[in-house]
Amino acid sequence: MIRVDERTTNQLRAVTFQPDFVEYPEGSVLVSFGKTRVLCNVTIEDFVPKWMAGKGRGWLTAEYAMLPRATHERTQRETTGPGARSQEIKRLIGRSLRMAVDLEKLGERTLTLDCDVLQADGGTRTAAISGGYVAVAIALTRLIKAGKVPESVLRSAVAAVSVGVVNGKAMLDLCYQEDSKADVDMNVVMNGKGELIEIQGTGEHSGFSRKQLDELLTLAEDGIRQIMELQQRILSD
Repeated sequence: MIRVDERTTNQLRAVTFQPDFVEYPEGSVLVSFGKTRVLCNVTIEDFVPKWMAGKGRGWLTAEYAMLPRATHERTQRETTGPGARSQEIKRLIGRSLRMAVDLEKLGERTLTLDCDVLQADGGTRTAAISGGYVAVAIALTRLIKAGKVPESVLRSAVAAVSVGVVNGKAMLDLCYQEDSKADVDMNVVMNGKGELIEIQGTGEHSGFSRKQLDELLTLAEDGIRQIMELQQRILSD
């Protein structure tokens, strides 16, 4: 089955990572999943939140925002704080990427990952997680090279992808046009060991069977494996 952008059902959009996109952060990556583009910047600070002080371990937190013209029509800036959707997504990103870092070996440092959506065409949260991991890895590699943390502070790669059922067909990495009419919409986060970190799945217009769930997870696992190969290629370079 050929999709709206001429992909097959099990084909990712073009995925790219542009490291050091911004000069000043400790780690910076512009990630693209097709037309979706998210800027991921990591800041490292030598302190932790007050509730963690004195425990000898670090912390990783995330922020998520969408620029007003990231979408077809202008949306209002969240000047009074993140809305419910942004809150939910930033917590997902933070939970996911804390799985990539050994916080005990990080020491009393805080990594803040800012994910800003420059252009949205579906899958902004999965792009943010996948690009966010690369930005975190870049930032921590600099600490490792400076001798401030051990190499084992990086536990495992983390990546995410969307899957769904559209017109009765299971599809990988939905663009907005597909996501907006999907019968089933799911976001899957995994680590480099092939373990699941989080699954967000919803029957938007109908329920779905265990067989469909298994098919979607298989699609997601294959897509995430491809994303991780691209992550590793960038980090190796």
